[in-house]
Amino acid sequence: MSAADNYIFDLDENVTRTPVSYKSRYGITISADLYRPKDFDESQEYPAVVIGPPYSGVKEQGPGIYAQELAKRGFVALAFDPSYTGYSGGEPRQVSSPDIFVEDFSAGVDFLGTRDFVDRNRVGAIGICGSGGFALSAAQVDRRIKAVAAVVMYDIGRLNEKGFLDSLTEEDRNRALDALAEQRYADFETGTPALNPRFSPVDIDENTDPVSREFGEFYSRKRGYHHNALSQFTLTSAMAFMNFPLLSKLEWISPRPILLVTGDKAHSKYFSDDAYKLAAEPKELYVVPGAGHVDMYDKTDLIPFDKLEEFFTKNLA
Repeated sequence: MSAADNYIFDLDENVTRTPVSYKSRYGITISADLYRPKDFDESQEYPAVVIGPPYSGVKEQGPGIYAQELAKRGFVALAFDPSYTGYSGGEPRQVSSPDIFVEDFSAGVDFLGTRDFVDRNRVGAIGICGSGGFALSAAQVDRRIKAVAAVVMYDIGRLNEKGFLDSLTEEDRNRALDALAEQRYADFETGTPALNPRFSPVDIDENTDPVSREFGEFYSRKRGYHHNALSQFTLTSAMAFMNFPLLSKLEWISPRPILLVTGDKAHSKYFSDDAYKLAAEPKELYVVPGAGHVDMYDKTDLIPFDKLEEFFTKNLA
């Protein structure tokens, strides 16, 4: 398998893609791809955008598609693998952490802002799906992020392995926490953390629920399959998300602008609706007609690249 075979899209002749790596403040080596326009002039300073993947996704999927398109439009774009995922470092593998996944965005800003060809005063962020919540959370405290877009956002802090935290009774919550506590003992004794079941099933039939089907048709089929995108995390990762809300300070982003992009058919739309209500101005909720959640990962005829270009051109001026 060649390196090109690892990407779910073809490299456009109008951009260059360069593999890069750098360390986060936790000392984890982040693997990323830097996309630049073909006519790139290294003596100039460009606006830049750091782009995070859907939850459990990797840079060779949606982030690369977004980065390539923005590079065609004159931006420097960085697509990265989150810590513990893909080709990035971190042990044990498949850990999910609200703090570290938010830090991954700031580490991307560290890298971009220290390139001679990037204007560090014109750096933005895009998060897709779960990374939408992480990007917004990073922007709450990292004021170097001058504009942030969250596309079909998921707030992972409102989830656990059985469903939505805000719909759990106290009894259900305590039962889940007790099970996670026992899992910690088991993980400690074996030295190998247990993973949750795949949320993108390999086998799909008439009994598969619609959300699982949507993820399975991407992650578990040729359309979006990548060997590093497992759609699994360690079971005990849920404890951190239950304890640390991601979006409790959304108003701190103001007066830097927020763009929330979702589809009118996206099962995740309510996350964007709720974030819009909580955020301070300037903010915009942009709804794509006919688009579902996973459509926004790779369907270039539906992803509103013109809107994203307009947003970042205006706000990274």
